[in-house]
Amino acid sequence: MQKRINALEVKPQVAKALMGLGGYLAKSPIEKSLLHLIEFRVSQINGCAFCLDMHAKDLRAAGETEQRVYMLSAWRETDLYSDREQAGLAWAEAVTKLAQQQVSDAVYEQALKVFTAEELVDLTFAVTAINTWNRFNIAFQTPAGHYQPGQFAVTAN
Repeated sequence: MQKRINALEVKPQVAKALMGLGGYLAKSPIEKSLLHLIEFRVSQINGCAFCLDMHAKDLRAAGETEQRVYMLSAWRETDLYSDREQAGLAWAEAVTKLAQQQVSDAVYEQALKVFTAEELVDLTFAVTAINTWNRFNIAFQTPAGHYQPGQFAVTAN
């Protein structure tokens, strides 16, 4: 892989803006464990090596089991994930893939059964945020494998 520019060093104000997304989500009522699962799943879909490395390590550091991390790409085929996690993962996949440029009514109704309107807005924001990070890291081929758990942690202030 050929070295590319580090976009966030070239334009640090972009890094600051993107970190602001994390600051907002740190205050969200959505469980941090669910947000981590969604970040990992969306990164799987997009093939972002840097984010996969990061979120796998953060999941494990937060106490997530290896089995649930390994099985995430096949979450529909197991009972390891709660109804809320399944609805969140379905929503994250639908918003990321946008089949026929829409999120289906079935996925929307499933999400509304377990998330409040406010939580669904935050969940959608979380999905779009990780998609943004994935696209930056993929476009500029951010080297993966060196992330340390919590390295970019943002706390709610």
